[in-house]
Amino acid sequence: MIRINKYLSEAGFCSRREADRLVEAGKVYINGELAVNGSRVTDEDEIVVDGVKVVAKRDFVYMAFNKPVGITCTTDQSIEGNIIDYINYPERIFHVGRLDKPSQGLIIMTNDGDIVNKILRSRNNHEKEYIVKVDRPITDKFIEKMSNGIPILDTVTKKCYVEKLTSRKFKIILTEGLNRQIRRMCEYLDYQVIKLKRIRIMNIHLDMPLGKWRYLTEEELKELNRLTSTSEKTNEH
Repeated sequence: MIRINKYLSEAGFCSRREADRLVEAGKVYINGELAVNGSRVTDEDEIVVDGVKVVAKRDFVYMAFNKPVGITCTTDQSIEGNIIDYINYPERIFHVGRLDKPSQGLIIMTNDGDIVNKILRSRNNHEKEYIVKVDRPITDKFIEKMSNGIPILDTVTKKCYVEKLTSRKFKIILTEGLNRQIRRMCEYLDYQVIKLKRIRIMNIHLDMPLGKWRYLTEEELKELNRLTSTSEKTNEH
């Protein structure tokens, strides 16, 4: 027997975090009985989420998507411009992490809930690389402060790699994922982000046109699994 959030994750229905939310919202039933967080199930149980019967999925999909500005990273299809409707994939998939609506670039889509949990754990130091354009000239002081940590959201960001590319454009590599982190870091130093594009997540690089997606290659997936092999699975993200 396994916990209901792990079951829904392994069935390719949603991430564990989203499963917990669905349970708390009273939308998950096990054999006709309302589920609670921590409920345990087997493949013999009938699981219904928001009126939809969940069928365990064993074939996983992994894809890289170049998200345009204006698309919202949410599986809630009642929200206009959601990423699920935009991609319109014939099977249920969900996003690994997020890019906010004004940002663009690489996001991984899958129906493998366990890999979502492993990738999102910030203390696994999984790199994410961005190209950022700001509203005024970048100084050496800006690069130094961004590299060494900025106080935002009641914490200080981890030290990171920052490189000036042009007078108003820089590259930054993060190993954490605080809410709107890069924008908040820049705002703290009185800069405004004009354009933000994610170009890499770990070993996956952005190499498709804007608004397009592709499946991960066998080589990419093998390396992704290697990089996350020491990652413990978690319900925290």
